[in-house]
Amino acid sequence: MEGTQRERPTEHRLEDRMIAETVCAAVSAAGLGIAAITAYRKRFLRAARIAAYSLVPLGLVMTGVVEWLADTAFSPTAWVGFGVLGAAWFLFMTTRAVERRRGVTGKERKETKASSTEAIAPTASAPSLGQGARPAARPAASPRAAGSGASGADDFSDIEAILKKHGI
Repeated sequence: MEGTQRERPTEHRLEDRMIAETVCAAVSAAGLGIAAITAYRKRFLRAARIAAYSLVPLGLVMTGVVEWLADTAFSPTAWVGFGVLGAAWFLFMTTRAVERRRGVTGKERKETKASSTEAIAPTASAPSLGQGARPAARPAASPRAAGSGASGADDFSDIEAILKKHGI
């Protein structure tokens, strides 16, 4: 069985990593070249910024981030993991959208739970029977209100009904 050679998984990883490292080194070299040309044109601040950006890929290669990314990008398990994370994110966002649509938030749930456990006085909503409970004498109608007809009286009667309801 001379013609059938199996490639080991580590060989793929090594090739992928070497390609990624070569691309990063080329990007860094090109960026440093552009920075040198920019510095030659006496734009030193811009040249320094370009040099900083061009050194980032080289730093990623040297720290091993590129190797990790290459291993992750070509791993089916990693892609399934990204799918699971996407599904979790989708479920989370869907439940938040439903809560917003219903108008129920975490704060409202806490308030409802706290208010249901507190004791409420049975006469808390009844109006007090002090000075404010007596009906106030109506002021004499001004000539303006008399001329406007019933519409002005209707507006004030609604307000008076609300005030009486609340004991004011």
